[in-house]
Amino acid sequence: MAPKKLSTKEILNRNLARTTPGMMNELIILLHDVRSLHNVGAVFRNADAFGIKKILCSGVTPTPPRPEISETAIGAEKFVEWDYVEEPTKKLKELKKEYALWGIEQTIHSRLLPDAALPARPACLIFGNEVTGIHEALLPYIDAFVEIPQYGNKHSLNVSVATGVVLYGMLQKYWSY
Repeated sequence: MAPKKLSTKEILNRNLARTTPGMMNELIILLHDVRSLHNVGAVFRNADAFGIKKILCSGVTPTPPRPEISETAIGAEKFVEWDYVEEPTKKLKELKKEYALWGIEQTIHSRLLPDAALPARPACLIFGNEVTGIHEALLPYIDAFVEIPQYGNKHSLNVSVATGVVLYGMLQKYWSY
């Protein structure tokens, strides 16, 4: 029998019938000083695909509704809860009570994503600016630093690509948890 692609409706029904593994649906993403509207839109699309609870935007990070965000998110911003945070350090202090704060950043203490053990509580994944990464003022509030293994000449990935890679890495961990 020849392969048959699923219709959009069949895909939606299958996706909504699945149970999100582990604490994937409790994960929060914090985007601080992400400048590109297209990157923000792609993060919304990633978050929707992986069943993420919420996106927090802070600093100069743009928020919906914006045509450029919707263009890339393809409507995912309507399904993922989000909020704008005026004072990210204050918010991180609050989140620390219930969430493990993981900074996705290359530091002298960062662990490679495959080697990072799942936290015992839900995680807040913190992503920073496309060029400078996570702002220095946020670093002291972060519990652990995780980086994506890379083997080429460039030292980083686009922030929207990085969120997809990290979310898939977390999904793999929850599958085997």
